[in-house]
Amino acid sequence: MISGSKMRLDRLCKAFAVALALVSALGAAPAWAAFDLPELMTLLAKQKSGEARFTEQRFVHGLEGPLDASGTLSFDAPDKLVRRTLSPRIETMAVEGNTLTLSRGGRNRTLALDSMPELLGLVEAMRGTLTGDGATLQRYFKSTVTGSAAKWTLDLVPMDSRLAAQVRSMRISGRASDVLGLDMEFVGGDRSSMNITPGAGATTPTAPATPANTAPSGAPGRTTP
Repeated sequence: MISGSKMRLDRLCKAFAVALALVSALGAAPAWAAFDLPELMTLLAKQKSGEARFTEQRFVHGLEGPLDASGTLSFDAPDKLVRRTLSPRIETMAVEGNTLTLSRGGRNRTLALDSMPELLGLVEAMRGTLTGDGATLQRYFKSTVTGSAAKWTLDLVPMDSRLAAQVRSMRISGRASDVLGLDMEFVGGDRSSMNITPGAGATTPTAPATPANTAPSGAPGRTTP
């Protein structure tokens, strides 16, 4: 009996050793594969439009305390982004195609994005994320994805020298096809942090226009309709 049990135990040990060798030879099983950029882009591309409410804090070197802003964001595929700041004063930044329109105090100013390479890179970072266009992201940034579909982070480091002269890094975070946060670090020490509430664009109250020394930064995040 003891001899038979020992033989069965030896066989089990050998079988386990073979299984380990196969795993080692084949690498990680597909179920263990890390969540990567193509998977994230596929997930994000499912949404074609959306609205959201945002709150933002910008930390400026030399100023005590952050500069606060809040308002609404909207996105319509393939290339329309609108950021409407309601506080501390009303102003709108709208991007469609190669055209940027700024509206403030009843005045509009229209600019071509390709005349401002630095701003173009930032816009393409958001449009690339919102449309699931990984090729565009990789044209301008070194991209690193961490987490899972349930909670992911996309880190972007500029490769374009003109953009890198102003922006050190961007971090976009989200859940499934929703973008929930946008953090930016600027050359010189300034930084901004935006929190995004999906599907809440129409609920933000209109704020009175008041003087402020802050300007809009960042761009709309992906939200559910």
